[in-house]
Formats: sequence, structure tokens, C-alpha cells
Amino acid sequence: MRAKTAIEQRVLTLIEPVCEEQGLVPVRVRLMGREKNNILQIMAERPEDGMLGIGQCARLSRAISALIDVEDPVAGKYALEVSSPGLDRPLTLFEHFSKWQGNEAKIELDRLVEGRRRFRGKLVGVEDDNILIDLEGEEETTYIPFTWLSEARLIITDELLKQSAKARKKQISQAGEQENEH
Repeated sequence: MRAKTAIEQRVLTLIEPVCEEQGLVPVRVRLMGREKNNILQIMAERPEDGMLGIGQCARLSRAISALIDVEDPVAGKYALEVSSPGLDRPLTLFEHFSKWQGNEAKIELDRLVEGRRRFRGKLVGVEDDNILIDLEGEEETTYIPFTWLSEARLIITDELLKQSAKARKKQISQAGEQENEH
């Protein structure tokens, strides 16, 4: 789910070592638009908190831009967009479903299940190769094979906003402590 097309997969393969060098994990690569107005969107995060600071974003963007200019995996013109996943972040890695458990998510499957592809519910975690989700209107937890997912993302709720504010406060506090050490 981090990359859907062959071009996106090639870009992902190219940028993974660059992200790793900077202590980051690529979350998603998407090539969007039409031939002359393409956008190559790359989302990345710190594995410990799912965030990406402005300085980190700028450094990653410069490194990726230089690499992509040399490797040239995308035909034609495009604009490079490097960002954090944001609050309504895509859930693209299996571990995202346990990391973000307790939060609401929208998921879309690559197949019909009970006549539907789209579902919404609260993430419960993971088991074996399945994500566990309490779907709206269902009494029992639903097990969905991770490989069936085509898209998944968090839904912005008051609880998610509180979690984000708490994480941001912690990040600012840690940055201040590191600055005082120097």
C-alpha cells in the first residue's frame, strides 16, 4: 500500500535508504495528476512518533530531489512534494494498525466483502496477518487480512487531536532539552 504502481515502487525503493539514513520511514509514495502536471508525493515519518519536523522535511526533500534527478524514475515534468503523513494519515504498514489502535479509521478493500468495499471503525490491533477493527454497527471485532487493503487512513477525532497535541508538546519539550545540552 505504500506504493501502487511500478513507478511508485521504483521511487520507494530508491528513497528507502535516504529515509533510513535520516532516521525516517517512508509512509507513502504517490504519482498523481496528468502528464504535464504530475505531483510526486512522498510522505515520511519518524518511527517513534509518526511525525516529521519542518527541518527534517526540508533535508529529506533536498536529498530525494538530488537522487531522483540522477535516477530519473519519473518520465516528464512533475513537482516533488515531501510531507509528513498528517493527522488523517494513511495507514500503509502493518505495524500502523497496532500503533494507532484505539483510533477510528476508514478502510477500503481490494474486493467486495458482504457487498461492500469501504468500512469504518475503531482499530483494535493486529493478529497474525490480520488487522482487527470494531466496525460500526457490528458487535464482534472483525478480522481483515492486511493484503486485502487498498487504502486505509485515520479519521480525525477529538481523541486523535488530543493525542497529537500531547505528542507535539513532548516533541517541543525534548527539542528544548536537547538545545540546553549544547
